[in-house]
Order: sequence, then C-alpha cells, then structure tokens
Amino acid sequence: MQIIEGGVTAAAGYQAIGIAAGIKKGKKDMAMLYSQVPCQVAGTFTTNVVKAAPVKWDREIVRGSGRARAVVMNSGIANACTGAEGLRCCEETAEKAAGLLGIQKNQVLVASTGVIGQELPMDVINKGFETMVPMLSDTAGAGTLAAEAIMTTDTVKKEIAVQVTLGGNVVTIGGMSKGSGMIHPNMCTMLAFVTTDAAISGEMLQRALSSDVKDTYNMISVDGDTSTNDTCLLFANGLAGNPEIREDNEDYREFCRGLNFVNTWLAKHMAADGEGATALFEVKVVGAQDKEQAVTLAKSVITSNLVKTAICGHDANWGRILCAMGYSGASFDPERVDLYFESSAGKLKIIEDGVATDYSEEQATQILSQKEITALIDVKMGQEQATAWGCDLTHEYVNINADYRS
Repeated sequence: MQIIEGGVTAAAGYQAIGIAAGIKKGKKDMAMLYSQVPCQVAGTFTTNVVKAAPVKWDREIVRGSGRARAVVMNSGIANACTGAEGLRCCEETAEKAAGLLGIQKNQVLVASTGVIGQELPMDVINKGFETMVPMLSDTAGAGTLAAEAIMTTDTVKKEIAVQVTLGGNVVTIGGMSKGSGMIHPNMCTMLAFVTTDAAISGEMLQRALSSDVKDTYNMISVDGDTSTNDTCLLFANGLAGNPEIREDNEDYREFCRGLNFVNTWLAKHMAADGEGATALFEVKVVGAQDKEQAVTLAKSVITSNLVKTAICGHDANWGRILCAMGYSGASFDPERVDLYFESSAGKLKIIEDGVATDYSEEQATQILSQKEITALIDVKMGQEQATAWGCDLTHEYVNINADYRS
C-alpha cells in the first residue's frame, strides 16, 4: 500500500469542486463530487433517531438501487428538523444537479452540515450548481476545494489517498471528511466521502464499509453528541479494471486494508481537530477477553469529560481513567490493570496491577504536553484489543459552541 497525493479525485473517473455560494459569509460552503461513470455506492448513517432530510434521501438510494454518480454537499445549514420541506429541498437539489449533469435524480446523493432547524436557501443552492458544474475537475486541487467547502468549525481540511494492488491492477482509494464538534461513537457531525476505482460488487462494498466503520468512525468522540446528519458514503466505479471482487478473497482483504487506512486516517484527524482541542488523545486497550470488552472500555475512557480535562491540563490523573473503566459496564479486575502514557516525549508506566508506580510527575507532564498522546491499558484477561480516539476538552470548546449560531 502506498500513500499518494490527493483525496476524492485521486481515483480514476472522479471530479470535484468546492465554492463559496453564499450560504455562509465569505467562506466555501458548497461542494460536488461526480463520477464519469455509474458507481456502486455503500453508506452508513447516524444512529440518532432524529435524522436529517439528506440522511433519509441517501438511505433510500443506498438501500434501494445501490447505484449513484454524484453527491452534492453544503455546509452552514444542516437541513435537519425541517419536516416535509426538508425532503422537498433534497429532491429539488437532486433534480437541479441531475439536470445540469445529464443524469437521473436518483443517481444524486445529498449531504448537509451546519445549524439544525434552518431551511436551505434554494435560490442560492441552485445558483451554486450552475457555477460548480462547469468547474468540475479531476485535479487534486479540485478535490481539496471540495474538502474545504464541507468544513464547519473544522480548522483544517481532511483528505487522504492510497493505492493498493488487486489482481495485478493498481487501485486507488481516496477520501475526505469533515467533523470537529457533535462527534461521538456510532457515527458522528461528521461527513465522510470515499471514492475508489476498484471493481467490486455492491454487496461486498457495503460489507467492507459496514465492517470498517466499527473500528474507525465509531471509535472517535469529541463531545459525546451523536449528530442528526452523520453520513459516510463509499463509491466504486470499477475503472481500475481489476477482476470484480464478488467474494471474501485476498483481493477483498487487501481492498479492506486500504479502506481501513483511509477511514482510520480521516477518523483520527477529525478527533485531533475537535473543537478547541490542543491534542489528539488515543486510548488503546489490550489484553481483553473479547473485542466487545476492549471496545467498551476504550470508548468509556475516551468519552470521559474528567479524563479529557486532565489531558488538557497535562495532568497524569490516572484515577479518572480507572473510574471511567469502572462505570463502563465491562467486567474486569481493577487490581490487574497496567496503564502507560506514551507520546513523542517517551513512554511511562503509571500504574501496575491497579496501583501507582513510583513514576515522575515531571516526566508524565512532559509526555502529556505533546500534540498526540496515547493511554495504553492492559487488563490482562486475553488477546483482544481496541483503539479509540478523542481529544482534550478545553475552554475554547465552550466558547465555540456558546455562540455557534452567531
């Protein structure tokens, strides 16, 4: 596997663009992704009972035909909790884009992110399409413009691409995402779009995505809020010319490895870019008796506000970690737990068999003062493990969300 330049336009046959249409003042706020040929499409969506109109629109297509050629995106307004009008906006959006692209409206997916409860300004949206379609391009720069246009409180764009070899053919997988706040395991206000030129059946494509989100997007948390708009879409247009993947074989497993790298990279960068965050916080649980136990423990630690504020203060307050494990619902023996803190400044054992070691507070503070920090937790019960990602909780998170609408 090789990392290459680009994002959603890195794979053959994909074009994209992002512009400032006028939904947000002076910022890019509309994007489009288009495949020159029809694609298999897979998707996973928010588990929130309150689902935005674009989520409902996309689920119908993904679970119905499982085929698409384009997705249109806007930031600034979520088109959530907008009733029948929200779905009408989705249909109008798809019709307008389809007409300009010369495809059917049921080949157009829709994604929105932003303030809940506001209706989309369809006059602005429609003018945006008229501007974007002639600008569609397969360049890396066009993919970057799209990645920038879906940002809300994100501080950096998030895009990545890799190449793998399937059946002797080079296959590219590229992706982009947005997410900074309202991020919590079980899909997150995350949007993620992944493109590939691999030839793979719709069934295997959905299987690959559904399996992978469990260890990637579902293992991140910024603030414990699961959004109404969470969407991850995976497109495959087959232009790489590899033998079509129809079963669980070595080509399928290699494709899954590439997909996992892309999704893990995007997930970690969303966690690192959490609203107000100063550090990426990784929690790795090892020695678990089964995967479920490892996942439960890792998620409980990563979502603890007390743990997150300790990370913000560079404070090795390990009791908060054990406490979060204790109320997770997973069964374990606290008197067997080992805990290490690790970063670019070194690795330090903090507790052994549930009690503190004679560690240096100064060294611990230095380790916890880096941009990326790992808590390694060994529960000594088996061979399974799981990793979750989050960030510290700072005063700036409150500032950002206190005046989000203004």
